[in-house]
Amino acid sequence: MERLTLHGTSVTLRPAEVADVPELVVIRETPEVHRWWRGGADLAAEITADLADDTTPTLAIEHQGRVVGAIQWHAEDEPDYRHAGIDVFLDPACHGRGLGVDAVRTLARYLVEELGHHRLTIDPAAENTAAIRCYEKVGFRRVGVLRAYERGEDGTWHDGLLMDLLAEELT
Repeated sequence: MERLTLHGTSVTLRPAEVADVPELVVIRETPEVHRWWRGGADLAAEITADLADDTTPTLAIEHQGRVVGAIQWHAEDEPDYRHAGIDVFLDPACHGRGLGVDAVRTLARYLVEELGHHRLTIDPAAENTAAIRCYEKVGFRRVGVLRAYERGEDGTWHDGLLMDLLAEELT
């Protein structure tokens, strides 16, 4: 992956590195994040593998010099279906301060303005109201419910919410 560093109003997005893994594991293990971003038995190995996957670049979210989360994107490059999708998690200690909005908006701007994507998607759990509010502040709109979309920790299937944003809707 190119050495991409993006600057938002309050956050910096930079390529996540192996040195970031311990902090990302701590964040992913917090109950507020783990509820939505579960992982396997070896979360450090899983995150390290994510960092090596060039098809889904992972950027560390930094605020005031500290890693406070991560944001990823993936692209569909088939010309007739071209778009990009985003995934993000943020340290619960930083929730409610606009850092998630800033991170998502900063990456969305890059995907639209620099990479030329006309449409972006994101798919939070339908129950994740805080994430949904965050994405709506960036301009994402609710498209529909993805029924029985992902398996929860309790083994039952839970709905997801498909949201998208067209380039001209980016706030």
